[in-house]
Amino acid sequence: MVGGAPEWVVREDASQAVLVALGVRQLLGIRSPAELPSLRNLPTLSPPRDDDRQAALERQWREYWALTVEPLAHPSPVPLDLVDGFGILVALPTEGFDELRTAMLPHAETAVDYAARAQERYRADAGTGSRVSYRAYAGAIAEHERQVGRRAHSFELNVQVLPLAQRGVWWIGSLTIAVTDGLRGDVVAFDAAIHPIIAELA
Repeated sequence: MVGGAPEWVVREDASQAVLVALGVRQLLGIRSPAELPSLRNLPTLSPPRDDDRQAALERQWREYWALTVEPLAHPSPVPLDLVDGFGILVALPTEGFDELRTAMLPHAETAVDYAARAQERYRADAGTGSRVSYRAYAGAIAEHERQVGRRAHSFELNVQVLPLAQRGVWWIGSLTIAVTDGLRGDVVAFDAAIHPIIAELA
């Protein structure tokens, strides 16, 4: 707060690190989180593996996902190490992630290329950038304030705009949502979809 006035911060992006994590999920046949749709134009592979190995990969990926989406909220108890082929986009804990690290390696080029192209599309679609983003959220917050008859509480929200196969909004962290790129580009539909999120936070 500044001078007692509530503040809100919304950060919008199509993070390459998040896109790579979802690409790895799809290319490895990871099923969780079950509610989050797959990425468009990327194959979903189901490599043959036994139940124990699948369970280990699922667990390690979920931890990697949490570290990637909200790293400050999920600090690693051990040092992180970059994974070959992924540049600076993937860092895994040095202990307990051997299965995931090995399984990811053959998919590095595919996942990184996909993420780069998706982020380029997001930037192209963002138009004038932060001014457009600000207006979208400011309008929803102003409407919420009118409905509840008070100023919005201070809050932070991270928005990942992603090329998901189904249209919608999903919580992917305590302060982070994923929004389908098509929905984000539809002013009226996005305004309706973001209202419940703003109401929950503000």
